[in-house]
Amino acid sequence: MKKLIAMCALVTPMIAASAFAQTTATPATPATPAKPAATAPATPAMPATPATPATPDKPAANAQQDKMKACNTQAAGKKGDERKAFMKECLSKGASKTQQEKMASCSKSGKGKKGDEYKAYMKECLSKAA
Repeated sequence: MKKLIAMCALVTPMIAASAFAQTTATPATPATPAKPAATAPATPAMPATPATPATPDKPAANAQQDKMKACNTQAAGKKGDERKAFMKECLSKGASKTQQEKMASCSKSGKGKKGDEYKAYMKECLSKAA
C-alpha cells in the first residue's frame, strides 16, 4: 500500500505537467483571406472635411469656467492656504444648497412642530428653498 501511495505521489506531477503543457492548437475554422484592395477606390469621391467647424470661434465657455476665471483674477497676489480658502469661498458663492443642507436648515427652523403640521412645514420649506 505504501508503494502505491509513493507511486501516485511521483506520477501525479508528471501527469499534471503534461495536462498544463502549452501547445499550439490548430484553429477550428481557417482564417479567410482579406479581400483584395483593388475593389476599394484609390481616392475618396469627396474631399475630407476638417473635424473642426469652419468657424474659428472657440466653443462657448460654460458658467463654471467663467466663475473660475473671475475668482482666479480676484485671487491674484494670494498664495498657499489663503488662496485656497479664498477660491473655495469665491466658487461656492451663489451655489445652491444640497438636499442635505436644505433638510438640516428646515428641520432646525421647524423645531416644536409635530405630526402633520411638521410634514406640511417641511414640504413648504423644502419647496421654497429649491
